[in-house]
Amino acid sequence: MRLDQPLFPCMCDLRPPNLARMQSYTIGQAARLLGVSPDTARRWADAGRVTTHRDENGRRLIDGRDLAAFSVEVGQGDGDDTSYTSARNAFPGIVTAVKLGDVAAQVEIQAGPHRLVSLLTREAVEELGLEVGMRATARVKSTSVHVDVP
Repeated sequence: MRLDQPLFPCMCDLRPPNLARMQSYTIGQAARLLGVSPDTARRWADAGRVTTHRDENGRRLIDGRDLAAFSVEVGQGDGDDTSYTSARNAFPGIVTAVKLGDVAAQVEIQAGPHRLVSLLTREAVEELGLEVGMRATARVKSTSVHVDVP
């Protein structure tokens, strides 16, 4: 045994590799998260309402942070009566804010026109690796909102 290695290595800082990097979204993925058609999302991108860039295969992508900010703007919208439904009370969306306290945390998710706020432990937020711009699903049961990541 080497002396520069701990006897019991800490596993607490390990995260799945896909949670450690900022996500980018295709136009189709962004459309699903915003609750609109891919054509609408494409028109918004063409009009400059949301910034896109191209990957090595030529696909148009939207950075997670840009999509998060845009989803808040869209969610505040013009007050039309567009409805958003999901099976089993699941609201897939994008994380728009994470506020960490010493013990508790607040996570905001924009799911189409709906803004959901969940209060959970700081530990849960850190274990899930929740950051602004990530996809997440808010699950509502009674008065509780549970957050899943894909």
